[in-house]
Amino acid sequence: MKTIGLIGGMSWESTATYYAIVNTIVKEKLGDLHSARCLLYSVDFQEIEACQAADDWAESARILCGAAQALERAGADFLVICTNTMHKVVPEVEKAVSIPLLHIADATAGRLLSHGIKTVALLGTRYTMEQNFYKSRLIERGLDVRIPSEAERAEIHRIIYDELCLGIRKDESRYKLQQILDRLAQAGAQGAILGCTELGLLVQDGDAALPLFDTAHIHAEEAALISLA
Repeated sequence: MKTIGLIGGMSWESTATYYAIVNTIVKEKLGDLHSARCLLYSVDFQEIEACQAADDWAESARILCGAAQALERAGADFLVICTNTMHKVVPEVEKAVSIPLLHIADATAGRLLSHGIKTVALLGTRYTMEQNFYKSRLIERGLDVRIPSEAERAEIHRIIYDELCLGIRKDESRYKLQQILDRLAQAGAQGAILGCTELGLLVQDGDAALPLFDTAHIHAEEAALISLA
């Protein structure tokens, strides 16, 4: 079994999902008392969020590169960054280590294509929805990516940072997300990417008029399978 190096804490609410899933998959595949071999480096999200707000991606890259190097030294065979937004600094992280990194957008694109979905809505932080570091990865795989309106993007971003990252789950926010998802379905989206690892804490597949693809679940499941390959 390979050792998974998890870079988490962004936020810890969704990192807990990763830990649960990788262990669940390994137990299902191997049985008995088996669990995943994994190492977790959990950063202080307050520092990361401050870098995001200040547009200081160089400093956030420095923090994540340090985490990646620590996991490599500790014996990780490959890396998983347990967040969508911070995949913006993947090029820097990959240069800082000699072990491979499982990109969340690649895992998600593979799952979408396996379901025959080509036109997809993308929900996440405003960085993930508006910048190209994530969308371009999906587009390169042949996906047509749609994003919510400007007002909807602002509301999704607010729900993520002001509520979900703090462990707050409101029914009214779930309803707002459902409305946004239903509108995107009417506009032609065949499925929707929950492109923030916290969004799956509020809405799940079956809550909207189109299938939802939870990136935290997809990423963690793929990591577990790679660890057993």
